[in-house]
Amino acid sequence: MTLFFRSHSRPRTHVTSTVFGMTTSASVPARPEGAITDDTVTDRLVEANVRYAAAFSDPGMDARPVLHVAVVACMDARLDLHAALGLELGDCHTIRNAGGVVTDDVIRSLTISQRKLGTRSVVLIHHTGCGLEAITEDFRTELEMEVGQRPAWAVEAFRDVDQDVRQSMQRVRTSPFMLHTDDVRGFVFDVKTGLLREIDPA
Repeated sequence: MTLFFRSHSRPRTHVTSTVFGMTTSASVPARPEGAITDDTVTDRLVEANVRYAAAFSDPGMDARPVLHVAVVACMDARLDLHAALGLELGDCHTIRNAGGVVTDDVIRSLTISQRKLGTRSVVLIHHTGCGLEAITEDFRTELEMEVGQRPAWAVEAFRDVDQDVRQSMQRVRTSPFMLHTDDVRGFVFDVKTGLLREIDPA
């Protein structure tokens, strides 16, 4: 779970979130082509953090999201949620996993978000061209054959993205742990146009 915070007393400033694989070229300078280096990608990220920290000052933010909303989305590197939704630092909680599906661990995060940090609304975002549409639950069997142990978790693969959004909405709305289920909405993000398409839960 990633928590984003902003102070109520500080002026709003635009903050662009960094999503690995999408904004890496801007935040982590690329090496010249053909350059010989022993640095790993993680080393480069740590170097970028040193530059970031040099200009950083503690904003004194409160832990409760200003907009009282939690966003559940796929981990796909093409989704820059803050930019796509017009969000700023401190506006929301973002919870991301493969497919953006509502698993038991997502329910855990949403429950903490609502019961301890004051969120009320839940926004679920899947997207077009998701990798989970290209695999099946057989992936677990393949892993078992390779490593000798079957994963306890489900792949949560799907073929119909709209239906999977509906299923995710239903899982949130029927969870006994959620305090607020009156504002749970689901969308599909088009990776070609950048537009959200809302899914009717019916």
